[in-house]
Amino acid sequence: MEEKRPGVFAVLGEDARQRAAADYLREKGFEVRGPEGVAAANWVLLPMPLAADAAALEQLLARARPGTAAFGGRVSEAARAAAAAAGIRLEDYLCREELALLNAIPTAEGCIGLILQNRRRTVWGSSMLVLGFGRCGQALAVRLAALGAHVTVAARSPAQRALALSLGLAAVPMDAVDGLLEGAEVAVNTVPAPVLDAARLQKLPAGALVIDLASLPGGTDFEAAKVLGVRAIHALSLPARCAPVTAGQFVAQAVLAMLRERGEGF
Repeated sequence: MEEKRPGVFAVLGEDARQRAAADYLREKGFEVRGPEGVAAANWVLLPMPLAADAAALEQLLARARPGTAAFGGRVSEAARAAAAAAGIRLEDYLCREELALLNAIPTAEGCIGLILQNRRRTVWGSSMLVLGFGRCGQALAVRLAALGAHVTVAARSPAQRALALSLGLAAVPMDAVDGLLEGAEVAVNTVPAPVLDAARLQKLPAGALVIDLASLPGGTDFEAAKVLGVRAIHALSLPARCAPVTAGQFVAQAVLAMLRERGEGF
């Protein structure tokens, strides 16, 4: 007798992260189809970030059966409206704390890779400034320190600064950044707000590297960086670029956890 499959996922999106998520779901016994399988799917797995053309998304989801659940990452308001118009429940898997924490790992590793690629010095012994100490800032700062960098964290939150100190890192309030920029060989921003403006960029030493990990529009004045001759990289979607298999597996695991919590038991 053929083993009964637990259900059908329609996995949409062609990047390597989506393919890895599809592979993981197959390994767990699910039937996985592409966009052509939306009408037969129990669940639809959408890509991240989900900010696609709302009309096209609504048309696609309209083919799904009533009650079908869809999952996407960093879901835009337009995407939410499109799903609602199609009568589909759309949930944001990036709101899962465990996924956000795990996703910070490939982000940090990808950032370290960019630092190595764009400098002619070791991470070891280098002076590095990390702006923001949320999930990505934490994952990055401790890894840089483990490689021997001299890491200073700038954070608004006293609790985050205390955490940085407890991990053996230097920590300062965000408004103290100006006094540190002259000695920063690398500055990494994780804050989704304008923190590295022209005045601050001008204080960086010659040859300094800026990497901005914040989502669009970032926290760096990139036009000012060009004028000032500061190398500034806006490094978006590093998990998908640097470790898509791991990142895709993390997504699939988070979605299955959401299904278990809803009593759909996998």
